[in-house]
Amino acid sequence: MKFIIVRHGETNENKVGIIQGHIQGLLSSLGKEQAKKLALRLKDEKIDEIYSSDLSRASDTAREIAKFHPCLQVKITPLLRERNHGIFEGKKNIEISQAEFDKYFNTLEGKPPGGESWIEVGKRVEKIVHDLLHHHSDKTVLLVTHGGVIIALLCILTGTLSKDAEKFHKQHNTCVNIIEIKEDKSHKIHLLNCTKHLEN
Repeated sequence: MKFIIVRHGETNENKVGIIQGHIQGLLSSLGKEQAKKLALRLKDEKIDEIYSSDLSRASDTAREIAKFHPCLQVKITPLLRERNHGIFEGKKNIEISQAEFDKYFNTLEGKPPGGESWIEVGKRVEKIVHDLLHHHSDKTVLLVTHGGVIIALLCILTGTLSKDAEKFHKQHNTCVNIIEIKEDKSHKIHLLNCTKHLEN
């Protein structure tokens, strides 16, 4: 089995440093162009299934990719949503104090009021990984999702502890990650945070 895991294109909110979380997010003009370039990059990939976060910035990116794979339906799931940042959603990064970042963003247990902890994100990501491994064990599955979720996915699939996850940061808009899943769990990352399709 192979996972191709990609992040959505740039959004208007990304451009001005707004914390999105469960906010839908609209692809910027650059983000739409990034999605088109990503779609061209993946057009010749053998893809058996496409799953996307239900947030529009991801699903719009997924549908752009699916134009080159007309036999495939984009399957939408909230399990691939970005972390819910609660009361911080809609605020700019610069509006968040260092103390708040340390308490709610830089720990696994920190749970913003009205939001999710990273532990909770990990649990729902584990659920979709389990479901995909069970139903598509011999297929190539494309996942279109968000930066935080990609890091969680890579940690879970590789058995990487959170303290060692720095190598997975930062996931760029429309970056491509490819990981081969093996029965003996010696999973192999073939590509990590690659954006060569955005190079002119």
